Amino acid sequence: MDMSLNPGNGLSHEALAGFVEATAVKLGVPGVAVGVWADGREGYACHGVTSVANPLPVDRDTVFVLGSVTKTYTATALMRLVDQGRVELEAPVRRYVPELALIDEGAAARITVSNLLNHTAGLDWGIIVDTGEGDDALAAYVAKMAGLELIGRPGERASYSQAGYNLAGRVVEKVTDLPYERAIASLVLEPLGLSNSFFAPAEVMTRRFAAGHDRGEGGTLSVARPWKHWRADNPGGGLASSVADQLRWARFHLGDGRAEGGERILPAELSRRMREPTVALRASSLGDALGIGWFLREVDGVRTAGHGGSANGQFAELLIAPERDFAVVAVSNAGPDEGLAFNRAVVRWALAHYLGAVDRDPEPLPYDGARAREIVGRYENDAMTLTIATDGAGLTIECGIRPEVRAAMDTELPPDLPPAAMGLLPGDTDEYIVTGGGLEGQRGFFTRDAGGAVVGIDLAGRLANRVPPIRE
Repeated sequence: MDMSLNPGNGLSHEALAGFVEATAVKLGVPGVAVGVWADGREGYACHGVTSVANPLPVDRDTVFVLGSVTKTYTATALMRLVDQGRVELEAPVRRYVPELALIDEGAAARITVSNLLNHTAGLDWGIIVDTGEGDDALAAYVAKMAGLELIGRPGERASYSQAGYNLAGRVVEKVTDLPYERAIASLVLEPLGLSNSFFAPAEVMTRRFAAGHDRGEGGTLSVARPWKHWRADNPGGGLASSVADQLRWARFHLGDGRAEGGERILPAELSRRMREPTVALRASSLGDALGIGWFLREVDGVRTAGHGGSANGQFAELLIAPERDFAVVAVSNAGPDEGLAFNRAVVRWALAHYLGAVDRDPEPLPYDGARAREIVGRYENDAMTLTIATDGAGLTIECGIRPEVRAAMDTELPPDLPPAAMGLLPGDTDEYIVTGGGLEGQRGFFTRDAGGAVVGIDLAGRLANRVPPIRE
């Protein structure tokens, strides 16, 4: 156990270290790192190893893949470009990426930069495609968006989109005339002194870094490959960083837009604007609303802004409470049953222990066979398949990668999640909560057509449409 704590932080951070170790051991996570900013002081608690195959102790500087926490960096970089007068949030994306082509020409013309940053562009989740590691990777990805499905008109509703943020990264490239990674370094990483944050594996491999782990059919954890996704996914999920850098990043967003040395990075009003609601979220464990790059949520009276991230066998969580000058970051290197559960438990513990804010899940209703029959079936988006089933006494949800996507890839992909218990929530809103497995605590809702038939499901902010049953 590495417990890097500043003097004077008292029992709070000692208790954090004990909780982190006990929870990691209980869940069987190989390695974890946690950072907390509270009462004007920072504290760290680390446990375990970087890899079961080549173990090194995890410390505050160990580099983990952040997954979608990267989106907060892309959004912040774009806000710097807004401040410089080089980007307008309400401008059409085509002003900056004139070559953008989508299935719907009208949508391609209307989508704004703001739509990308708050997931209201109407784009499906994304495209699983490797366009190489050259500087043209993102441009090639955007070219392939011509085949991406749309889930609605721009501005109509929020639906989480990796493709939207990758397109936002292309806006950054076009405006700065730099590769995305170099632009983010110049706009964000270097000014804030985030010296242990990287996109390129060649930079990471000379530091201590964590490997992801997935659990096989026999229950044994093994190193997950590939280590991170291809370069075109960097704007939406490609940054690798340490928990110490993440806590510095959190403290920047708790402040007035200045770096620790006093340099103005963002005007205070733009920094605050990122945490103002732009669109409400329905029945989502991600938050009550979306700001610009942040999920906004009130927890037991405490207003928070946060973002989670997942990679292949790695999970990250970042949460700030600006009105309480508080932040917690957690990273872990195992699949959802272990790593996601660990991060969720640590964030909840920290909120309760430091702020007295208790995050409770709603209780589901007893099983209702008639309602169950309305929703059982298979649902798909461009990457995932969700299967809702019943055994006559309860409901389960199974989440997996679409077989044709898995078959088309020449690299290893994360395993599908086994069925987990779920239940409908009170009221006639078609809302539900997952009550077991790696997705425990995830909330969502079913959508109906004009005739009242269930035609879709939202999970983790993503829409999946119902697939008609095969007729014999």
